[in-house]
Amino acid sequence: MRIRRNKTTLLTAAGAALLLGLTACAPAGSAGPGGVDEGAGEATGDGPYNLEIAENPEFEEGTTMAALAEAGEIRVGTKFDQPLFGLQGPDGSPVGFDVAIAALVAAELGIPFENIEWSEAVSAVRESFLETDQVDMVVATYTINDARKERIDFAGPYFEAGQSILVAAGNPEGIEGPEDVEGLPVCSVEGSTPAATIAEEYGAELLAAGAYSDCLDPLRNGQVVAVTTDNVILSGFVDQNPGEFELVGDTFTEEPYGIGVPLGDDAFRTFINDVLEEAYEDGTWARLFEETAGVVLDTPEPPAVDRY
Repeated sequence: MRIRRNKTTLLTAAGAALLLGLTACAPAGSAGPGGVDEGAGEATGDGPYNLEIAENPEFEEGTTMAALAEAGEIRVGTKFDQPLFGLQGPDGSPVGFDVAIAALVAAELGIPFENIEWSEAVSAVRESFLETDQVDMVVATYTINDARKERIDFAGPYFEAGQSILVAAGNPEGIEGPEDVEGLPVCSVEGSTPAATIAEEYGAELLAAGAYSDCLDPLRNGQVVAVTTDNVILSGFVDQNPGEFELVGDTFTEEPYGIGVPLGDDAFRTFINDVLEEAYEDGTWARLFEETAGVVLDTPEPPAVDRY
């Protein structure tokens, strides 16, 4: 396993506490945040997510799959600061549901977890990472939308989230939904779908941050009245910081998470969609969710793959 960063990233003490706390609290037979079922006995697959690695898979010559399988390694962009989906762990490697999904695709290419090169893909650079060949795919709470499809392609979706609002505990501003933040300072990540939605559709005064974790201190000190992004990301911050924050209102968007691949690589996109659908059917997708995000969130039904 190798890691490449597009900026210096340190695991916060709170992040370490979350990971260690979840592991310590996991009952026998449940999974820790790294994805290993601690009561299931000896692992039969590879890496922290116990995935079987395809042996000598064969792909059509000239395809991305053939090139990656021959190289025996893959470059993946993901988040390093989002509990439950993509968070840098104590050993430096990322953990979470996005990481597990990326590992699943790699395994079907015959690539073990240790041969995945991870890059931190903050929201603003995800398209450019693919366009400039810095990564082979992006799995980073990446909402599928038409504007992004003009620059890259998506496999999936593999998860359906929804935008929500995070406020300080006790909700001192009395915010109950997005309609209540018009003209008020709200933090979200530059280049993200939630940032555009809260500013353009609901008239919030946007404080654009580089990463969602960068929004927490402005909320703590009253620089903003709320933080907004997908509910699953915000749920992770609530769990990570007991007593500090709360979610208010219902979700007000649909955010289908997809796997970003270079524009026009239809064969690679089809391959990933096949992998996802097989994982839906054989229970692997549910297992990976339960062992990662499922330590906090209920396991949903997987979304239907969109083979556009």
